[in-house]
Parts: sequence; structure tokens; C-alpha cells
Amino acid sequence: MESGKRSTVSKILSHQVLIIFLTTAGFSLGMGWPQGMSSALGGVAAFVPNLYFALRMVKASGQPARKIVNSFYVGESGKLLLTAALFILIFKVPNVEILPLFVGYITALSVFWFALIMR
Repeated sequence: MESGKRSTVSKILSHQVLIIFLTTAGFSLGMGWPQGMSSALGGVAAFVPNLYFALRMVKASGQPARKIVNSFYVGESGKLLLTAALFILIFKVPNVEILPLFVGYITALSVFWFALIMR
């Protein structure tokens, strides 16, 4: 990836952190700490795999096309496995609230949708 694309990735990741913080704060203030923590865990379940994928793609930049494509597939597979593993761990946390968890997850993922619309 060239530096312009890297800054786009950095912007998306930082916007994800911001939306996770805002969603967590909203649930914490509006409904209480357990809901806020659940929302934060949902955001983390979206952010960590995306960070992993982004780092793999940055590492693959400047490589031959075949290596970039392979890195993409490995990154996407790792992202899916990491997401599943994180949700398995999250569901072991006591008092996790399902609705805030999935709202946190979906709002963090929605950053990508809005980034595509804004382009």
C-alpha cells in the first residue's frame, strides 16, 4: 500500500476506535456499566480482527501481486477466525448483555460502510 492508502486505513481504524468509545459511553451513561462494557467488547470484537487484517495488508505492500492476493486471503481467513475466537471468549464473560454487544460490534463495522459511501 502506498502511504495515501495507509493513511486511509489509519483513518478508518481511528474512526472505529472513536465510534467504539462513543457507543460505549452512550450505553454506560444511558443504561449502566454492564451494557457499556458489553458494547465495548462488541467493538473490540470488530476492531482487533480489522487491525490484524490491516497490518497484514500493510506488510504485503510492495510485494508481487500473487503475494498480495495470498496475504489478502490469509488475512481475511485470520480475521474470521479471530472474530470467532473473540466472540467465544466474550460469551464466557459474566453478565454480557447481547443487545449492546451486537450494537457495539455493528457500529464498529459500520465505519467501513460509511467510508465506502464517503468515497
